[in-house]
Amino acid sequence: MNRSALAAETPTVRWIIFALSVSVVLAVLVVMAFAPSGAASAQPSLLAKVNVTLNASAGLFLLAGLACVRSGNITWHRRCMLTAFGLSSAFLVSYVLHHARVGSVPFRGEGAWRTLYFGILVPHIVLAGVIVPLALFTLYRGWTGKIAAHRRIARFTFPLWLFVSASGVAVYALLYYLP
Repeated sequence: MNRSALAAETPTVRWIIFALSVSVVLAVLVVMAFAPSGAASAQPSLLAKVNVTLNASAGLFLLAGLACVRSGNITWHRRCMLTAFGLSSAFLVSYVLHHARVGSVPFRGEGAWRTLYFGILVPHIVLAGVIVPLALFTLYRGWTGKIAAHRRIARFTFPLWLFVSASGVAVYALLYYLP
């Protein structure tokens, strides 16, 4: 067998996943760069509440998907993971819309709260960009039946995706409710 026959995906699939991933990250960066400043309120908007609900729901479906695969229920594992992906995708759209309207919401806390907030926010932002191609590769490999390759990458994708989901909820809580 040649090298391409052993690959989990074709160069075309890799290029599409790369292009989608770069597009998503660029869309977020553009919205954040050109969003209005000073429009953010101390109270979460309806769209911010939708964002956190979608994010938390995605995390719950990730956990349900893990439980399903561990119990051997592959059909429900697939359904849970596709639902988590759909919720994460809907979150991304609502996140971009929200930040296009209100811009960046400044953190008002001080001291240890501020340290905690940025200690969660920075890895959340970095890993949110990393998770896009990882999730796409993981889903592609599972969907196309490349189970060994799917399992190898899912071992990394799952905890990072779950962290991004949970840390997004934590950032929301710290931003609007704790300090």
